[in-house]
Parts: sequence; structure tokens; C-alpha cells
Amino acid sequence: MRRLFWIVCLALVEATGAARAESRVSVVASFSILADMVRNVGGDRVDVVALVGPDSDVHVYAPTPADAKKVVDAKLLVINGLGLEGWLPRLLQASGGKAAITVATAGIAPLKIGSAADPHAWQSVVNAKLYVANIRDALIAVGQADADTFSANAEAYLAKLEALDREVREAVANIPQARRKVISTHGAFGYFAAAYGIQFVAPLGVSTESEASARDIAAIITQVKQAKIPAVFLENISDPRLIERIAAETGARIGGTLYSDSLTGEKGKAPTYIDMVRHNIKTLTSALAN
Repeated sequence: MRRLFWIVCLALVEATGAARAESRVSVVASFSILADMVRNVGGDRVDVVALVGPDSDVHVYAPTPADAKKVVDAKLLVINGLGLEGWLPRLLQASGGKAAITVATAGIAPLKIGSAADPHAWQSVVNAKLYVANIRDALIAVGQADADTFSANAEAYLAKLEALDREVREAVANIPQARRKVISTHGAFGYFAAAYGIQFVAPLGVSTESEASARDIAAIITQVKQAKIPAVFLENISDPRLIERIAAETGARIGGTLYSDSLTGEKGKAPTYIDMVRHNIKTLTSALAN
């Protein structure tokens, strides 16, 4: 009888666990930074996967049949928008999925580089707060039973982002005005520059798919010398050779690696969005403050 009792208890526990798993909202995020934001808002009430994972470049991503299956199975698809996911229409057509789609940048006024919108709006923590609000509202729309949980999680995460924004501003204030100039690989830091007052010059445009011409590189080398730009920075998703060449020809120091379009794995230096921003500002201040 006792054995039967424990068998029944175990069955009930397994059934409850299965029911909870079944009730989770299945979310697909286009890349790792969005997936981290979804996890913070959704907590244990969501199952989230990123199409473009850690240390991978969303600009040059090519969808796979496995990704189409993920989209088919999802209840919610979270994308950045502003032209970042140029491959998305092909993926949606291939999958035929019925997931609700939310654009995390909704409500953000895009910066422009030439005629192109700059999609890297998450680089401003103020914008990241709008991302979180949009993600919260999207989760509530598809998972109304957990609306209170999503709202509470979002409120707690937004408080952390508010503190992070203050942290970045205080760090930049310690950098002499004349030294707030850097070179990075591609134009991923326009929103950071606009929000926090550090000038970024990039050989590539807003996408890593573009290539810098010899004339562009020569112009940047001249600019580094004339403006006495103190440091150049690598990016975790980009080929380092271009930046290394600029450093060699100008004498500017390589200040370290910045994380722009992708987080790292759990054991890396930027496994979360907050970790990424903290790493970047620490790397910048270490190279520029003195």
C-alpha cells in the first residue's frame, strides 16, 4: 500500500511538472541579446531560444531548416527590427509559422547612417528599457495567465537597467573630454555615442556585411593621427585584422574587445546584456581615462 501511495504521488508530481512545462510560453528571439531580455521578463514562465546564438553575427546569419521548425513551434517571435534581420522574410516564408511577432524597437526613433537605419538601438540602456517594455507587453498578450509575473519581472529588470544607465554615465564622466574618441570595427555604437558622449569611428557601416575600401581605411588612419584618437577596439563578432592594421599604422593602442551584436556563452565575459554593457564601459574607461 505504501509503495502504491508513493507511485501515485510521483505520478502527480510528474503530471504537475508536465502541465507547468506545457503552460510555458514558447518564445523564439532573433539573437542572443533579445533572448536574454526575454528570459529576464519571462522568468520560468517562458521557454526561449535564440536563432543567432552567442558570439555569432546576426548580420550574416543564414536560416536553417531547424530554425524554421523553431519558428513553427513558437507562440511568440521577438525581433529587433530596423533592418537588422534581413533574412527574416525568407525564414517566415519557409516556416509558415503562426507565432505572434513583436518588434522590440517599436517606439524608438532610429538613428541614420546615410540612408540606412542604424539597428543597434540596444546599445543605449535607455532604449533597452523600451525593449523590455515591448517584450513585457508581448508576453502578456500571449500569456495572460502569467501577466502579473511578467509585469513584476519587468519592473525588477527595469530597475536594474536604470541603475546600469547611471553607472555608465558616471564612468564616462571620468574620461577626459578630449579622449572620448575611439575606433571600432563596424557602426554598432551610434546609440551608445549619442546617449553617453563617446565618439565612435567605424571603418565598416552599420552591417558587418559591408567592406571598407582602401580609401576609407586611409581616411580613418589620417583621422586617427590628426585627432589623436587614443585607442582602437576589437569586436567579438568581427575579424580583428582591420583594426590591428589601423593600430599598427597609427600607433593607437588596442584597448580591448567590445561586445556589440552578440553576448558570449555562460563562461564568457558578457553572458547577459547587463554584463555586456558593464564589460564595454570598463574596457572603454580603462583605455581612455588616462
